[in-house]
Amino acid sequence: MSYSALTRHYFEAASAAGVLEGARCARGAAGAREEGTWVQFDLELDPSGARIERARFRAFGCPHVIAVASFLAEQAPGRPLEERWPESVAALRERFEVPVEKLGRLLIVEDAWTAAARAALARPKTH
Repeated sequence: MSYSALTRHYFEAASAAGVLEGARCARGAAGAREEGTWVQFDLELDPSGARIERARFRAFGCPHVIAVASFLAEQAPGRPLEERWPESVAALRERFEVPVEKLGRLLIVEDAWTAAARAALARPKTH
């Protein structure tokens, strides 16, 4: 399969890969490795709990899944904490030139982000 330059860049660099732990961190995951796609996001909030300070991801899946998860985690710092990512799955599919038959995999990435954001929003605020 041929991948776009953007997909190759975020797949190969994956600079936001990893795990975050601590009092200001929240985690969410979706998918299943045995079904071919699994994604986890860890979000570290600023002391007010209103903004994302750092984000990391772990993923098992095709290069598109890893690239999109990497992109989302890299773009997250400084953004306000919200349940939904500001860019739609359709926009991400176009941006990364993901074949339509892989749309379900991007929905798993979205579900993992939503799970992490919900976990972060549910955390008690630390000041």
